[in-house]
Amino acid sequence: MKGHPANAQRFQSDGDYARWHDETLWFVRSKRDRASRLVPEWEALRTKASEIKSYTRAKLPDLLEQFESQAKAKGIHVHWAETADDHNTIVAGLLASAGAKRVVKSKSMLTEECHLNLFLEERGYEVVDTDLGERIVQLRKEAPSHIVLPAIHLKKEHIGELFHKELGTDEGEHDPVVLTRAARAHLREKFLQADAAITGVNFAVAESGGIVLCTNEGNADMGIGLPKLHIACMGMEKLIPRLEDLSVFTRLLARSATGQPVTTYTSHVHAPPPGGEMHIVIVDAGRTDMIEEEEFAEALNCIRCGACMNTCPVYRRSGGHSYEWVVPGPIGSVLAPSRDSEEHKSLPYACTLCGSCTDVCPVKIPLHHQLYHWRQRIDDEGRLPLDKKAGMVTARVLFRFPRMVEFLFNVARKVSLPRWMIYHRLNPWGRQREMPRLAPKSFKQMMRERKP
Repeated sequence: MKGHPANAQRFQSDGDYARWHDETLWFVRSKRDRASRLVPEWEALRTKASEIKSYTRAKLPDLLEQFESQAKAKGIHVHWAETADDHNTIVAGLLASAGAKRVVKSKSMLTEECHLNLFLEERGYEVVDTDLGERIVQLRKEAPSHIVLPAIHLKKEHIGELFHKELGTDEGEHDPVVLTRAARAHLREKFLQADAAITGVNFAVAESGGIVLCTNEGNADMGIGLPKLHIACMGMEKLIPRLEDLSVFTRLLARSATGQPVTTYTSHVHAPPPGGEMHIVIVDAGRTDMIEEEEFAEALNCIRCGACMNTCPVYRRSGGHSYEWVVPGPIGSVLAPSRDSEEHKSLPYACTLCGSCTDVCPVKIPLHHQLYHWRQRIDDEGRLPLDKKAGMVTARVLFRFPRMVEFLFNVARKVSLPRWMIYHRLNPWGRQREMPRLAPKSFKQMMRERKP
C-alpha cells in the first residue's frame, strides 16, 4: 500500500489529532453554510459564475490577447510561460535584471505548483512568504496542507514551539495574540527590506488589463506598496471577461472559503508602482491540454476557495499532505492525475463519491463525476492496483447473478462468520471499518410479506 492510502493511515494513527482536524474543517464548512443561506440568490450566483467560466474557456485565446493588449497599454509587461520551468526562469530573469535579491511573496498556489521558492533559493535569492499561514509552513520547511488555510493542520502549540525556535518568542508561549504580534514584527522588517514583490492573482480582467488580489491580512498590498518591482504570477484560467463579472465571484469566494461576506482586502492593481515596473507572467503548464478534455475541462473553473476540502470526509480525516500534490482534496484529485496519472493514480479513489464537494462548489464543478471518470480512465490505462482490480472483477461477476447475491445475503443473516475471516491484512476495507449488522429481513422479503 502506498500513495494516499498509506499517508492517510499514518495521519489516522493519532486518533485525537485526526478528530481535531476533522472537526476544525467541519467548523469552517458550517460557516460557509450559514453565509450562503443569507444570500437568497446564491444558486443563481453559482450558475452565473459557471456560465462566465465556460464562456472564458470557449473564448480563451481572444480574451488572453485582449488582456495582454489592455495591460500593456497601462505600462504593464506581460510574459508567457508554457511550462513551470519557463515560469521560474522568467521570474528569476526579472529579478536578476533589477538586481533584486530579497523578495516578499504573497500567497500563490501557482508558485507552489511551480516550486518557485526552491528554484529562487537555489540561486541565492531570499524569498519570504508573507501570508501568516504560508510563513509558518515555510519556516517548518513543509508544503501548505490547504489552499486557503495553509497551516490548518497545526495547533497553536505547534506554532508556539516553531516561533520560539525561529522568532525568539518565550518558550511555552502559544497565545495566538502574542504569536501574531511576533509574526507581524518579523514580517514588517522583511517588507521594509524587500527589493521585489511577487504576488499571485485571484482574478485577471480581460476588459481592463488589471488584476485583483484577495487577502485577509493585507500582506499583498504591503508587498507591492514598497518595492519598485512587482511580479504577478497567474495561471491562464484566472481570467474573467469583464469588470462587472468580478462582483459575481467576489460574492462567492469568501463566503465559500471562510464564511465571510467578502475578503478583508480586495485590491485592484492596474499600473506599475510609481517609478517602478510591473510584470505579469501568464502560465499554461498543462491547462490548454485540460481544456481539450471534455470530462475534466470544468475543473479549470476553480477559484481556489477550498470549500470542497472543508466538506470532504476523506480530506478532513486524512489531511492535505496525504495527497502529495500542491492542491489537495477533491479538486486536487482531479488536477493531479492530469499531470501524472501514474504517480497520482490513488487520488481519484480518495473519494466516497458522496457528491458533497459538487454541492458546495461555488462554480458548480461536477467534482465527484470527474473523479468517477478518472477511475474509469485509470482502469483503462491499466493503472488500477491488483487488489482493487480483483475486488471490482469479483463484484462485477457476482452482481450478474442477482439470485446468487440474494442467497448469500440470506445465508449471512443466519451464519456469523468469525472475525478473522473478515478482518485481516488481505482485506484493507476492514482496517478501520466494522461490517454493519444485517437487517433481519431484506427489502424484497418485507415487500413480499406486505402483498395481499
